[in-house]
Amino acid sequence: VRSVMIEGGAALMAIGRGTGDNRAADAANQAIHSALLDVSIDGARSILFNIKGGDDLSLFEVNEAAEIVRANTHPEANIIFGAVIDPNMKDEVHLTVIATGFDKSDPEDIFSFSSSALEPRSKPTPPPSKPQQPPKASPPAEKKDENMRSFERDELDIPAFLRRRHNNN
Repeated sequence: VRSVMIEGGAALMAIGRGTGDNRAADAANQAIHSALLDVSIDGARSILFNIKGGDDLSLFEVNEAAEIVRANTHPEANIIFGAVIDPNMKDEVHLTVIATGFDKSDPEDIFSFSSSALEPRSKPTPPPSKPQQPPKASPPAEKKDENMRSFERDELDIPAFLRRRHNNN
C-alpha cells in the first residue's frame, strides 16, 4: 500500500463483485468502471488490487482480472496484486482496486464532476450598499480556566491520550 500511495497524489478506490462463469472479469470491470464515482483508472501509474474468492479461484481467473486492470491503466503502470482464498465464498469473487499516480498536470481531469454539482443551491446575497462598522472587540477574559494548561513545544509531539495517561499516573 505504501509503495502505491507514496507521492501518488489523487487516489481512487473501487470495489467490484462477480459471480458465475466470468466472475473475475465481471468483478474487474465493475471495479474499474465504477458507476458510483463516475471516474475510471485510465492513466493511473500505480495500481494495487486484491482479488478474493473461494477454494475454486484459479490463477487463470486472477490473471484475467489483472489483464483487464492493466489494459485500463498507463502503459508503464506499477501494478501490485494479491489473491486471497476464502473457503466461505462460493462461486463469488471480490476485487478491490486502489489507483494513484494520475497525470498531475491537470488534476481537474482526474475526477470530473457534473457541473450541476458545483452550482450553488441558492443565490448568494448581494453585498450591503453601505459599509458596516466592524464589531467591537470584547475585553480580554480575566478568569483563567483551571483545566487549561500551557504545553511545551516538545509535548505537542506526543498524542493527547498519551499526555493524559502520563499526567494521571
